[in-house]
Amino acid sequence: MENRRTLTAGLVTLVTLVAFEAVAVTAAMPSVARALDGLPLYGFAFGGALATSVVGMVLAGAWCDRAGPARPAAAGVALFCAGLLLAGLAPHMWVLVLGRLVQGFGGGLVNVALFVVVGRAYPTAEHPRVFSLMSAAWVLPAVAGPAVAGLIVQFVGWRWVFLLVVLAAAPAMAVVWPRIRGIAGGSGAAGPSRVPWSIGAAVGALVLYVGGQESLPLLAAGFVVAAVCGVRLLPRGTLAAARGLPSVVLLRGLAGAAFMQADVFIPLILTRERGLSPALAGLSVTVGALFWSAGSWLQARTGRRLGDTARLRLGAAGIAAGVLSAVAVVSAAVPVAVVVAGWCLAGFGMGLVSPVSAALVLRLSEPGRQGAGSSALAVADALLTTIALAAGGSLFAALVDAGPAAYLAAFAVALVPALAALAVAGRTFGGSDGSTPPVALAGERAGAGRG
Repeated sequence: MENRRTLTAGLVTLVTLVAFEAVAVTAAMPSVARALDGLPLYGFAFGGALATSVVGMVLAGAWCDRAGPARPAAAGVALFCAGLLLAGLAPHMWVLVLGRLVQGFGGGLVNVALFVVVGRAYPTAEHPRVFSLMSAAWVLPAVAGPAVAGLIVQFVGWRWVFLLVVLAAAPAMAVVWPRIRGIAGGSGAAGPSRVPWSIGAAVGALVLYVGGQESLPLLAAGFVVAAVCGVRLLPRGTLAAARGLPSVVLLRGLAGAAFMQADVFIPLILTRERGLSPALAGLSVTVGALFWSAGSWLQARTGRRLGDTARLRLGAAGIAAGVLSAVAVVSAAVPVAVVVAGWCLAGFGMGLVSPVSAALVLRLSEPGRQGAGSSALAVADALLTTIALAAGGSLFAALVDAGPAAYLAAFAVALVPALAALAVAGRTFGGSDGSTPPVALAGERAGAGRG
């Protein structure tokens, strides 16, 4: 029990650092884009990292199921730090994007490895509590991250927003490592390697961004490649929102895509169009992350009174309301307070959707295959968010000289998955007894490729 408490403390510490990096970089990126004259690559800086994270997630799923989560976690932290160093020292925007690609791959490894640690080091009844604690680790970064990032940008320089995280990541991993290195791999039979499909999906996603800058045919080709390869990485029936695990995975991807697409453009419109400082504009990120933690905390304590489906529906509704507030703030007549209040609802919604979906996926995965299940959940989140950011970023870049229309297009892209998530939430597994049978990933049974 004492060892488990220490492990929990280490996991929370590691998540806190990752959270600070995400919150701080989101708040600082408008300044980075101005400093490096890279506004057309603004969406790429976020979505490119998500694209490469898909490969890391798929690789980590198989690696964790085969050998346990310790080595994938350590390798992920190392690559995550390498990407931060490259981004922090970048002389121009393309080098920063390259650093984000490396960082995304490492983050994908870490993300899935930590899910598997929870699945194998804690009893099933403890999963919601541990995931809630990991979500709560966003509280301090949510409160302090944007303000700290703004001060760093203003007085030290934006590069240190990336570099400071590297200094703390190694000690955090040192806390976790002794407690996870003995966790063995799963007993489930390994399916065919999905890494080639993940590479294809990542390449397709990257082509999406390049196509958005270069040509419509290239954009279409990237979408087709990402879709064809990505479907092989998800549970069978995901695109049809089949009840059970497929709809849980799809809902998490749609929710994440809607939230992230709006989240990266809200600070941009507040700084460029409303004249707010980076620190003040970062308050939108603060309230979103803070209420994300609040929603997670609440769902952990109301799980027995409010069923899984009810929490997922409520969460999806909050996200949709938040995105609508971002659409509204494009009008100069709408006060900034509207989007701040809306983003409280969106963050609260993610706090409900994220831990519930994670716990359900662990519960519904085949024995010894928590790595594959966690990988599918993370891949859906990353792929759909990448596609949303590619579409939104491309539209924004094409309309950047048209003023409010560029922001309206970016937020409209976020609204599509937000409304879709609200519809899918009613089809997710709503019980609490784990009676829904596990669902195989597409391509791991006869007839692969019909996912």
